[in-house]
Amino acid sequence: MTEKPHLDQEALAELQDVMEDEFDILINTYIKDSSDRIAHLRSALEQEDADSFSKSAHSFKGSCVNIGAPRLGELCSEAEKAGRNNRLVEAVAMVDAIESEFGQVKANLRRFLE
Repeated sequence: MTEKPHLDQEALAELQDVMEDEFDILINTYIKDSSDRIAHLRSALEQEDADSFSKSAHSFKGSCVNIGAPRLGELCSEAEKAGRNNRLVEAVAMVDAIESEFGQVKANLRRFLE
């Protein structure tokens, strides 16, 4: 995997310009939704539901790309592929990596809001 930044500062700045006063709401919604998505990924793994896992990873990937979190989006893409190929044993470590990267993204987004 290529080393992408935690956050695409240019994409975030453009999003901030477009969203104006709603930007803080967007970021806070993304943070909450992302936590929920990670919980859903873990739940799908526990239930050994590769289809649900793949779909959740795909959806999470889209929101990461939209918010400007390319590294997290790439991790979600890899998880999506693992789910599609029913490689759920590998996916456990992927979700751990997603959760770790999300911690970095969340901290950076909160600093961006300051």
